Amino acid sequence: MLAEMIQRLFERSLDDKAQGQARDGQWLDSLWAEVAEMGLPLALLSEEQGGFGLSPTEQGEALTLLGKLAVPLPVAETMGANRLFAAAGLPLAEGAAGLARADHLTVENGILKGRVDRVAWGEHLDCLALAVGDTLYRVPRSGWTTAEQGFALNFHPRPSLEIAWEVDAQAPLPHCPLAEGATLRAYQIAGALEAALDMTLSHTATRVQFGKPLQKNQVVQHELAKLAGELACATAAADLAGEALARGDVLGVAAGSLRAREAAGNGAGIATQMHGAIGFTREHALHLYTTSLWSWRDEFGGQVFWAKLLGRAAVQAGGAGYWPMVTEL
Repeated sequence: MLAEMIQRLFERSLDDKAQGQARDGQWLDSLWAEVAEMGLPLALLSEEQGGFGLSPTEQGEALTLLGKLAVPLPVAETMGANRLFAAAGLPLAEGAAGLARADHLTVENGILKGRVDRVAWGEHLDCLALAVGDTLYRVPRSGWTTAEQGFALNFHPRPSLEIAWEVDAQAPLPHCPLAEGATLRAYQIAGALEAALDMTLSHTATRVQFGKPLQKNQVVQHELAKLAGELACATAAADLAGEALARGDVLGVAAGSLRAREAAGNGAGIATQMHGAIGFTREHALHLYTTSLWSWRDEFGGQVFWAKLLGRAAVQAGGAGYWPMVTEL
């Protein structure tokens, strides 16, 4: 039922004009109001916490849809931030929220200070779920200023924020915002790859060259099979990350997130190649997904971060512990 509601909402209210506005860095007020009215920012919470009480599978379906529909708002980030706040016993976000980790920040005389780089839609957030060491801070909008403008590859704002906030909302960190964000991105990647595959199948079935549809060429069929394989891997990887996050297994999140990010790069490349030059243009909807895939691949840790984490764990496990570590993921 929730998936159907999400589908109807964004198909009705997220048209080409709205996507263009978001691509130019504009905040979609009316669309966010509809998102909030539906209760999506609380969707990952239990009923006792004020949420929907979704099963892990249903949570994954909702997050995947946000990627498949190329939603140009921090809906997933807000859902994840509220899950962190609820787990830590902190007040939930009243509007849009972000996720970040910045261990270099310091607290001096009760003031949290430092810079947090590349926060999605940072200037439009109500608050930030910010981890510093083993502490989670709920930093309100009044606690930061914009230090530097920035944009992701999908043109959405990623400003750097200068934090200077008198601490009044903190709690022990229930789990890392990077793990939360990486899991969200894994699901979004799976959704975006599904949309990219659908577009690529349609394009190669209708585009005629040398007297026959592209899809009739064997090499194109091979590439479509590879793209479908990357989608299958990303879907399984997102589920792995989601299940690992639920049980507090950071290595499982690392493995799932890393494979999803690999699929993002591979899949975006195949879809773009199969569309030819038109796939790069702003006029074709494919670019909404490929640019998002490239952006999401590098956020909340990135491939190198999670690969190093897994590599260190493998070295520490040693010869005798390596196979048990792999099979437990």
